[in-house]
Amino acid sequence: MVSHLDGGRDRINIAIDGPAGAGKSTVARNVAETLHYIYIDTGAMYRAVTYSALRSGISPGDSEQLGTHAESIDITLKPGPMGQIVLLNGADITRDIRSREVTMHVSQVAAVERVRLRLVTMQRLLAQSKGVVMDGRDIGSHVLPDAELKVFLTASVQERALRRFKELDGQDSITLSQLELEIAERDRKDQERDISPLVCAPDAIVLDSTSMTIDEVADNIVNLSRTKLAEAK
Repeated sequence: MVSHLDGGRDRINIAIDGPAGAGKSTVARNVAETLHYIYIDTGAMYRAVTYSALRSGISPGDSEQLGTHAESIDITLKPGPMGQIVLLNGADITRDIRSREVTMHVSQVAAVERVRLRLVTMQRLLAQSKGVVMDGRDIGSHVLPDAELKVFLTASVQERALRRFKELDGQDSITLSQLELEIAERDRKDQERDISPLVCAPDAIVLDSTSMTIDEVADNIVNLSRTKLAEAK
């Protein structure tokens, strides 16, 4: 899926973790574009499993079936003109995985050990050649514990809900206050799950994006990465 010609000599891996709606995906994509790195949206991979399971009639609470299902499907991430394209068994599901139904159940699916083992194995293989920007909930703490740069990106619940509300742009009949409650509940689930919970790695740099623009956050991380690369040489 991914290869680098230089074998990673002049590249590092960047792990960006944080709660839902903190801007991780947009920031990670911008950082990857600036550095000419590969962007890997791990959240999209869990959403793809969730979408596929729901479409197949599998309950988000059925860990056994979810694990078997995750091991049977093919998920491919490809760069596209408007961002990352997500393919499920060759079919484009990029828009489908952003539905509210998927959003409501993805934390439960992501907590299943066999699902995580399957996807983490894929994610680590993608990062072997270096030059990867990977975002998620447990990248710096679990998936890529040896990443040269780890960032924990956060923002207030109110700000994250407002961003998600604007993204939806009236597509779902949900209020801003409902979104705040849902995001707070997702934070709780992500932090309390037994398998790879959402935590800030001890050596991560914390960035609060509440009052920052996407460009400001991305520029900050690009500068940090260049410093880390210089230190690694």
